Amino acid sequence: MPHVVRWVLGAALMGALWGCGAADHAGPSAGGSTFSGSFPIKIACTTGMVADVVREVGGDHVEVEQLMGEGVDPHLYKTSPGDIRKLSAADMIFYSGLHLEGKMADVFVQMARRKPTYAVSEEIPHETILETEEESFDPHIWFDVELWSKTAGVVAKALSDFDPSHAEDYAVNAKRYEEQLAQLHTDVKSLLESVPESQRYLVTAHDAFAYFGRAYDINVMAIQGISTESEAGVKRINELVDFLTKNKIKAVFIESSVSDRNIQALIEGCKARGHDVVIGGELFSDAMGTPGTPEGTYEGMVRHNANTIAKALK
Repeated sequence: MPHVVRWVLGAALMGALWGCGAADHAGPSAGGSTFSGSFPIKIACTTGMVADVVREVGGDHVEVEQLMGEGVDPHLYKTSPGDIRKLSAADMIFYSGLHLEGKMADVFVQMARRKPTYAVSEEIPHETILETEEESFDPHIWFDVELWSKTAGVVAKALSDFDPSHAEDYAVNAKRYEEQLAQLHTDVKSLLESVPESQRYLVTAHDAFAYFGRAYDINVMAIQGISTESEAGVKRINELVDFLTKNKIKAVFIESSVSDRNIQALIEGCKARGHDVVIGGELFSDAMGTPGTPEGTYEGMVRHNANTIAKALK
């Protein structure tokens, strides 16, 4: 039985350990068959972050079709008939995993029976994955650049297994990209260390930045939980209003893929207490920016977020 099918059948049993489907490991299906078509290899990816790492590692040998564009929330995303056609036409499929694309789970099961289908998060060490209060696991691993860089190796191995003739190219590209991300990690860390420790509070709409906070020593607070499907309660908003007012925190942040309704409620609540809070800027959380712009790449998105946060908190 192909590895991916074994994982899928065992997913329910692993639920007690991995909650939201942490590993989402999907190895090559169809007996691990290798590529016999014409280049470039057609690859379907879910989020922009996944598409970006596949492009970087695959280089000229791949053609990437990204399903979720700017401003799209992967937690709520439902597969359209057009997506099914794109997935069916692809030679390989890559997705983030850790149940980020939760509503697509059945689609991945079906596709994995027919073609290589991979979660790029599959090699992330279990002990580095953050747990939530609901005893599930946080899928937003890309906000720790050092952690996300491990996905390059997963993509390189998957491509090499499928296309051994270009294995050396994939290995070289992955190493180059890992070095690029190592520099990015260092730059972000240095930038945020310049923010006074007493001001390092990041308040956002939903709890997507826990890995960012851990990696770069920022206190992260959010209105909603890990998934945007969760509802923000009045109690939580009032708690944050109390905190912002008491600690004189001046800025909160909206997200490109999440409604700003709850953030506006937070600002109004602080105003009623005589404390002015402003929007420090828009952050990219579950989706990257417009294709063709710096923020339309993973590195550009991370740099934009770090600069926006540092500027506002200083």
